[in-house]
Amino acid sequence: MKPKKIVLAYSGGLDTSIILKWLKETYNCPVIAYCANIGQEEDWDAVREKGLATGAEEVIIRDLREEFVRDFVFPAIKANAIYEGGYLLGTSLARPLIAKEQVKIAKEYGADAVAHGATGKGNDQVRFELTYMALAPDVKIIAPWREWEFKGREDLIAFAQKHGIPVPVTKEKPYSIDANLFHTSYEGGILEDPWQEPPEDMFQMTVSPEAAPDTPEYIEISFEEGVPKAINGEEFSPATMLARLNAIAGKHGIGRVDMVENRFVGIKSRGVYETPGGTLLHLAHRALEHLTMDREVMHLRDSLIPRFAEMIYYGFWYTPEMEAMKAFIDETQKNVTGDVRLKLYKGNAMVVGRKSPKSLYLKELATFEADTLYNQKDAEGFIKLQGLRLKVRALINQKKEA
Repeated sequence: MKPKKIVLAYSGGLDTSIILKWLKETYNCPVIAYCANIGQEEDWDAVREKGLATGAEEVIIRDLREEFVRDFVFPAIKANAIYEGGYLLGTSLARPLIAKEQVKIAKEYGADAVAHGATGKGNDQVRFELTYMALAPDVKIIAPWREWEFKGREDLIAFAQKHGIPVPVTKEKPYSIDANLFHTSYEGGILEDPWQEPPEDMFQMTVSPEAAPDTPEYIEISFEEGVPKAINGEEFSPATMLARLNAIAGKHGIGRVDMVENRFVGIKSRGVYETPGGTLLHLAHRALEHLTMDREVMHLRDSLIPRFAEMIYYGFWYTPEMEAMKAFIDETQKNVTGDVRLKLYKGNAMVVGRKSPKSLYLKELATFEADTLYNQKDAEGFIKLQGLRLKVRALINQKKEA
């Protein structure tokens, strides 16, 4: 069915600028360009002017920074969610929020269709569309990369030049950048060779470790039930706190990741990421858990981390299994309250102290000196019982050999 009005998730970059023009020409209906401010540095007036000049009926800009950090980033920190051992899920966490607000705008403005700029090869198409389906099952979904005749970004650049659309990507520097308050990601173009080192002038949030200060910096991060609350004793809103940590970690060259990851659709992709403040939060949060969490609860939760990270990466944020998982994680975090001290130096962040009013650590029990709480002889029976099955198997094997 031909849509009557479309809401496009619009950034003003290469893809969505061409998509805006293409939607107008293809469907001949009003298009609302919707921009989500999730902490990326933009000249929002220029983005608005560009959207209107490219044919948008209206350009709507929503400030989602606090919601992004509070409701998406911090729950991922609480879960220690890291995909395939390296990716802190900066883009993955942003997409369900962007799509959620897009659906909201569609309802507010009477639009019956939504569109996104994700390619048919990537993960974002899944993240956007699963959110649309979960929150607005009747809305029409338009995915131009799966419909139009363009084959790649060089085709888009040519189309933009033909129609006089200014784009921030050139043939000399064609990698794709996605930025928000949590991270900046780079992929495609010159980065598609996994053997090639990323150019230093590409990075936006961090200095190189070689150029970082020669003197270490110490900071303290405070948590309450797993949620970051303060830096050096000073409380901030979620977005402000993350911005402060980005600046602190960025100047020390902390938070760079270069990895080849497995996309949901089955393609291996090289991604380069900067997550400076998030790296500090992950490290500090884990250190505080070691002090305050029961062993078996921690091990059970840890067994679910790959699955939780996978669900975020794949786009299953608004699902029954995610609701259940988040409820369990919240339960595990009730005692994760306290402070962690980090030492920052030349691209590294090291835990050098932790304390908590709910600490399970007893110096009297852990000491190598004499104590009255633990009878070392008790370990003898414990070890015998743990080894009983091993002893039985060995005895049986001996009999067979005999």
